[in-house]
Amino acid sequence: MTATVHRTGQEACHDRQGRELPCRGSGQDAEFKSGTPWPSPRFEVQAGVVLDRLTGLVWTRDADPAGFPHNRAEALAFVDGLNSAKHLGFFDWRLPNRRELLSLVAFNAASPCLPAGHPFERVVPNWYWSGTPAAGRPGYFWNLEMLGGRLFFSQENEFRLVWPVRGASPSLANPVAGPGTGVVWPEPRFALLNQDAVRDSLTGLVWARRAHPGPLSWPQALAAPHAAIDRVLGGRVNWRLPTILELESLVDAGFQTPALTPGHRFLDLADTVWSSTNSGLDPSWSMCLYLHKGAVGVAHKPTASCAVWVVSGGSGKIASF
Repeated sequence: MTATVHRTGQEACHDRQGRELPCRGSGQDAEFKSGTPWPSPRFEVQAGVVLDRLTGLVWTRDADPAGFPHNRAEALAFVDGLNSAKHLGFFDWRLPNRRELLSLVAFNAASPCLPAGHPFERVVPNWYWSGTPAAGRPGYFWNLEMLGGRLFFSQENEFRLVWPVRGASPSLANPVAGPGTGVVWPEPRFALLNQDAVRDSLTGLVWARRAHPGPLSWPQALAAPHAAIDRVLGGRVNWRLPTILELESLVDAGFQTPALTPGHRFLDLADTVWSSTNSGLDPSWSMCLYLHKGAVGVAHKPTASCAVWVVSGGSGKIASF
């Protein structure tokens, strides 16, 4: 089964200073709108819980049911308590994995970075625990920041918020290879199409086998796919800068340096790569992927700070659950 990479929510394009500009010819996320569109309405309220019709996951409507941050042991105990009490009629609450948390983010919004008109209550624009460990760092786990959508890890004795989820998405991929709460990865995941291109059998996207030399500024990064087309890279003519969700879809959270499954078939990769997605918090910055860690962060557009990894393809099917 192919996993879904959904749209980021971006509808506008911005220049290096963060000023809005026409999307046509910009090469940005909102020009191509790659990925599965959000259903309308996206969220359905069901007696204290919210069904996300994009992913099929069910969340507590209260985004801070614990009332304050907890360390990891306390967070797990709190979720166990919800299940013992059959909170809102269910006893299968859990901490979401990192990709499930990220699936809530609207990258055209900030503080909180959730879709406009969402029905959630008490959303705190701060860091939330996931259930996913950080590879190679015992006692560290991934967190999502609801201010602008950054994804980093922290130590288990630090204090983060708790947002329980239940169910399993039929469309989101697991954040690590193997069984879990999402789409199981094919084996092998990556197929070499030719000397220049690799197909991801999990998402259907085709990636350049090598990153474009860098680091580059974001405007230079947006121009890089045109250079790839000029070389007829991999025999394809629709290369573009990927969205941040397309980049994150490559991550195997079970590994670092790089955060990719061994045997991935890629060459000459960089530690940090640009996405085509503007920061919803400050559009003079762009979202980027720290490939060596698997983290999602931001970089200042005018600064030559990231490399470029171009992609081709993308789903346009509307999700329905």
